[in-house]
Amino acid sequence: MVVERQAARTKPPRLYQVVLLNDDYTPMEFVVMILQEYFNHDLETATQIMLKIHHEGRGVCGLFTKDVAATKVESVSTAARRSGHPLQCISEAA
Repeated sequence: MVVERQAARTKPPRLYQVVLLNDDYTPMEFVVMILQEYFNHDLETATQIMLKIHHEGRGVCGLFTKDVAATKVESVSTAARRSGHPLQCISEAA
């Protein structure tokens, strides 16, 4: 009897996008600071994402594995609450 060996193929992990949602109360400067501090964007990129959030209601901050995305959402939400801002951060499958 001959048994063929099949190579085990692992799929890359599914990615999730972390999204900031617009509100009428969180200062734009705070959103830019969040994008720089938690997502490592430079000032120009952070400003562009902030403007997208402001004009379109939402903006993608980055793509991450599920666990990393969940940690980012929790960190941003905690920082916003601590600063007294209602900024909402969510993750969704990319």
